[in-house]
Amino acid sequence: MARQLSGKKPQNLRYTLHALLAYMGRHKFLLLAVTLLVSISALANLAGTYMIRPVVNSLAGGDRSQLIRGVILTAAIYGLGVLCAFGYTQTMVKAAQRILYDIRRDLFAHLQTLPLRFFDTRRHGDIMSYFTNDVDTISDALNNSFAVVIQSFIQMAGTLALLFVLNWRLSLVVTLFYLAMFLYIRFSGRRSKAYYKRQQESLGDLDGYIEEMVNGQKVVKVFNHEAASLAAFREKNEALRRAGTGAQSYAATMIPAVVSISYVNYAIVAVLGGLMALAGETDIGSLASYLVFVRQAAAPTNQFTNQGNFLLAALAGAERVFTVMDEKPEVDAGEISLVSRAAPEEGESRWAWQHPDGQLTPLRGDVRFEKVDFGYESGQPILHNISLYAKPGQKIAFVGSTGAGKTTITNLINRFYDVQDGRILYDGIDVRQIRKGDLRRSLGMVLQDTHLFTGTIAENIRFGKLDATQAEIEAAARIANADSFIRRLPEGYDTLLTADGANLSQGQRQLLAIARAAVADPPVLILDEATSSIDTRTEALIEKGMDQLMEGRTVFVIAHRLSTVRNADAIMVLEHGRIIERGDHESLLAQQGMYYRLYNGMFELE
Repeated sequence: MARQLSGKKPQNLRYTLHALLAYMGRHKFLLLAVTLLVSISALANLAGTYMIRPVVNSLAGGDRSQLIRGVILTAAIYGLGVLCAFGYTQTMVKAAQRILYDIRRDLFAHLQTLPLRFFDTRRHGDIMSYFTNDVDTISDALNNSFAVVIQSFIQMAGTLALLFVLNWRLSLVVTLFYLAMFLYIRFSGRRSKAYYKRQQESLGDLDGYIEEMVNGQKVVKVFNHEAASLAAFREKNEALRRAGTGAQSYAATMIPAVVSISYVNYAIVAVLGGLMALAGETDIGSLASYLVFVRQAAAPTNQFTNQGNFLLAALAGAERVFTVMDEKPEVDAGEISLVSRAAPEEGESRWAWQHPDGQLTPLRGDVRFEKVDFGYESGQPILHNISLYAKPGQKIAFVGSTGAGKTTITNLINRFYDVQDGRILYDGIDVRQIRKGDLRRSLGMVLQDTHLFTGTIAENIRFGKLDATQAEIEAAARIANADSFIRRLPEGYDTLLTADGANLSQGQRQLLAIARAAVADPPVLILDEATSSIDTRTEALIEKGMDQLMEGRTVFVIAHRLSTVRNADAIMVLEHGRIIERGDHESLLAQQGMYYRLYNGMFELE
């Protein structure tokens, strides 16, 4: 769906309707069945009301047999309408849920294709609001409005037509009142639409803020930030209140206005019709049927008007959803894939890069930066002329002050972002020529901010390799020195984790993240502050396991603790996005430059 909509921006009603109708078109047979059943039900209601004319005339004329036949026929018509009403409500539920299923599925699938830049610039609560508040407004409209709008339109058009059949002179008066109703509905609807859009945006902003405050509740309490948080919440809540009030103020006047106009209409028509009956210009049955139609005319108009609230909110929510689905996906022009070789040569990896012409390049883990420049925003470079290499099996460390560009370098290796100038070679291949999924499959990464998913400990470790056996999971946990604490838990590897592993210590969570990387068994490892949340004692316990994990692999390490990078083959010292020093631990100390000062500063603190 996202590909079908690409190239346009849903900034108007026509586009949003087109996108929504495209989803509805996938289930057109169910919706056609709903339309047919709704039409029969609405026509049955019209026919039943029209039957008042012959029934009343039969009663007035004393024709008993004709009266009985008329009553039976009227009952049969209403009975058919009831059956059709039951049928379309059940069918509409199925159709609506299938449409919503498609929208949620496509929305989530499209989010998986978006670059990290999209998520870096949006609150998670606002993204969640797309799936909850915005999709819910579409759900309300489909379940409550689709059938009602069709039924109301048929009843309004049919009622007006039958009114002209019964008495065209009185119908001219009714038409004027109908016109007054629609003019007011149009006036109110236009003003409500802008407020409904603002309401959905304010709701997403409020959801995002609540999520941030709930997740950071400890920080809020530590710094006594409750009052300031409440003040900011009140401001956002007030914005939502104003938008909601504006939307509902206009929408809420629609039904009272329509009802008032219909009452005046009925009173005038009843007086004029009575005078015409006294003058012999119409029969009693026609007048009775006519007045019932006039009285009922307000009902479909009210229903149609009432659905305006659902429709306007749904269009605002749908516009937000389709705006996200129209975001350009992550660009991946790579054609080189990662394949497993059945019989690799001795000493070579079983993995290889397969070129479009079928040529294979053994995966060795040779990574090189050649004069790389990069900035997250155009005109604001973060990295300047970065050149370095990591031969297979080497350990390369990055050190420097916060914001120096260490994490940015590792983000470029796995193509979370693409370089703006220069190139990165992986086994002699420009990483932009490698499919992103295959590139990332060859890289293991342990992030500074761990994230554990709801599920068992075994399932969280298996996230690194979905087909990993229990034995492989336990072996990876032993490498990370996580096996001992896992076995002490009540359920061991089957212990259920929730709320991002809140029932574990930060160090234990980090150990599981390391085990997750170990089970993937990648040829290249990226450790971004991998031991930042682990105490010194725990760090000492995992050093041997980490050495075993890094053995034979190319490793990039980012660490503030310089003790963890002393055995690196090469250490890159970064400052303001430039490599200002490079060498091993001893040579850098001998230079007595930035690394020397960082190292001795750490030593003094310890």
